[in-house]
Amino acid sequence: MSTSFPSFGTHSLSDWEKAANKSAPHGDIAQLNWHTPDGITVKPLYTAQDLHGLNLTNTLPGFAPFLRGPQATMYAVRPWTIRQYAGFSTAEESNAFYRKALAAGGQGVSVAFDLATHRGYDSDHPRVMGDVGKAGVAIDSVEDMKILFDQIPLDQVSVSMTMNGAVLPVLAGYIIAAEEQGVSQAQLSGTIQNDILKEFMVRNTYIYPPEPSMRIIGDIIAYTAEHMPKFNSISISGYHMQEAGANQALELALTLADGQEYVKTAMAKGLDVDAFAGRLSFFWAIGMNFYLEIAKMRAARLLWCRIMQGVGAQNPKSWMLRTHCQTSGWSLTAQDPYNNIVRTTIEAMAAVFGGTQSLHTNSFDEAIALPTEFSARIARNTQLIIQEETHIPHVIDPWAGSYMMEKLTQDMADEAWKIIEEVQAMGGMTKAVGSGWAKLKIEAAAADKQARIDSGQDVIVGVNKYTLATEDTVEARDIDNVKVRESQIERLKRIKSQRNSQAVLAALDALTEAAQKNTGNLLALTVEAMRLRATVGEVSDALEKVFGRHRADTQKVSGVYAAAYDDGSHEGDTMAYWEQLKADIAAFADKQGRRPRVMISKLGQDGHDRGAKVVATAFADLGFDVDIGPLFQTPEECARQAIENDVHAVGVSTLAAGHKTLVPAIIAELKKQGGEGIIVFVGGVIPKQDYEMLYASGVKGIYGPGTPIPVSAKDVLTQIQLALAQAQ
Repeated sequence: MSTSFPSFGTHSLSDWEKAANKSAPHGDIAQLNWHTPDGITVKPLYTAQDLHGLNLTNTLPGFAPFLRGPQATMYAVRPWTIRQYAGFSTAEESNAFYRKALAAGGQGVSVAFDLATHRGYDSDHPRVMGDVGKAGVAIDSVEDMKILFDQIPLDQVSVSMTMNGAVLPVLAGYIIAAEEQGVSQAQLSGTIQNDILKEFMVRNTYIYPPEPSMRIIGDIIAYTAEHMPKFNSISISGYHMQEAGANQALELALTLADGQEYVKTAMAKGLDVDAFAGRLSFFWAIGMNFYLEIAKMRAARLLWCRIMQGVGAQNPKSWMLRTHCQTSGWSLTAQDPYNNIVRTTIEAMAAVFGGTQSLHTNSFDEAIALPTEFSARIARNTQLIIQEETHIPHVIDPWAGSYMMEKLTQDMADEAWKIIEEVQAMGGMTKAVGSGWAKLKIEAAAADKQARIDSGQDVIVGVNKYTLATEDTVEARDIDNVKVRESQIERLKRIKSQRNSQAVLAALDALTEAAQKNTGNLLALTVEAMRLRATVGEVSDALEKVFGRHRADTQKVSGVYAAAYDDGSHEGDTMAYWEQLKADIAAFADKQGRRPRVMISKLGQDGHDRGAKVVATAFADLGFDVDIGPLFQTPEECARQAIENDVHAVGVSTLAAGHKTLVPAIIAELKKQGGEGIIVFVGGVIPKQDYEMLYASGVKGIYGPGTPIPVSAKDVLTQIQLALAQAQ
């Protein structure tokens, strides 16, 4: 039996356009084009004509320009490494989690440190009362590191550490913990993030200013090149840029420009580029923009090869871009949170199709609190299912030759290269960061994204469309911050009482002198100090005497959020709500003789300021007077500034679980300093079960992830009016 088919390929593109125009909006096929925030136009149909002039389709995996992957066989021989990024308050609890994860199929350890450690403070420092153990594991000394890796064979298990500010004492502590486990430095494998430039743009867990921070990076690259040949000395991170609001092209461009700057820094120290470039790695965020994320990773390898050949690298291993990926934390929603399992799965597949070397999948409850063991198991099993059940790993770069993917890869590379050339024209990323240009670019993209969500242009299922009438409560992990801090302080006292204090002081003085005279290798000197049981805080203080602590400017973008409403593309309830709110704020100003004034504040050591900056921008665009408090304020400092600036309200933005300690403290301080008429509202990652406690402490409004900013602004305005009425 035979079946005959009509011949294919006899129709032209114009034939398709005629057919498509019949069903396209307004009879115009161009209406189906999607214009991405990156400046890329994505068409509904791609053909061979789109590949005309491109030279991407003749490449092979494992060979320059590595478009199809850095290894010849990729996952067909060895799948990506499954890592789960985690740190739970104490070294003991984190160690238990790592060991369980490794036994259940995890293939590497990825450490999340608490914010006190990131910022170079010991747990007994008064500025970190609300931060110890809250968003990761507290590490004060080698003794904590030894507990963290107890019964984990460091000669067999690779360790990734997300650390930038206190990178010297943390890396040194890991080296010594391994030594005392019987593992030499040459046997250690893994990665230290050590990417300080992005901290000044987005994450803000820096300690020292840019110039001395770059010196530290150079010293670490030099030390590891000599002593730790299997260890990646830097993980150049775009992840936090996308989490802070950057689109894919901006994340790609700024990350590669950071990498270029680090390479030049190491070469300026006299290092041969081929001696260290093979141990550089990258770190990408993978969000819900499925096609563009795959194209971004393919374009990244293409452009890095171009950059490294441009600086004179001769070894093909120096041209390869190797990367770790993590699914987006920002895309996770507190509303209908089980949807996040689907989001993470889609993002994980994009990372795999893009050719990642290792992957962390976020847990579905991370928009609410630190993950539970239950949610972490689902996240880990997501990767195991992709590896073991789907057969996806059997094919190397299955998107190769796709008309759409090859064109998107080139478009992504072209858009990113334009930005890289703009950075080069400024004199490189250190200058682009120092001027504030890079940070403002990201903040503008974040404000634009939030406005598109709040106005309904971008759909988030369960948040601004298909919402539930009632939300089920999800179990959330709760950390007893006071108990953790007391435990850490007790261990610190014990260490200090048992060590040779005179030897420690001499080692710390040697560090200070090397910083002052620009001599020696700072990591080598830190290893000596930590071996003698100097603490993370003491090492940081020894360098701070010379380098100082960096203070960031509190700039904000303006007009970007409002543009999404004012472009004439919105009608109906959304636009009417926006215009009515602006009118209400104007009426308030007429009646009171001044506009409603709010201060947006970050308390404690939480430097993640995307939410704070977006809220400040949106409130200002609506007509509020907006002050932004400096990062890392104590409740006392925040209350003083709020009273001095005569604000009506303080908005506390929190992502690091310090709200139970810090928010009641700011309310108490306002009353203590005579500002009891100033209302307090809170936004960010706050479990529903904490709402009652916060309201009982005096909070007037709580706005979790997914709350449209105009809705929160309306409520803040109402609360200010009520407070003024009660005061009369």
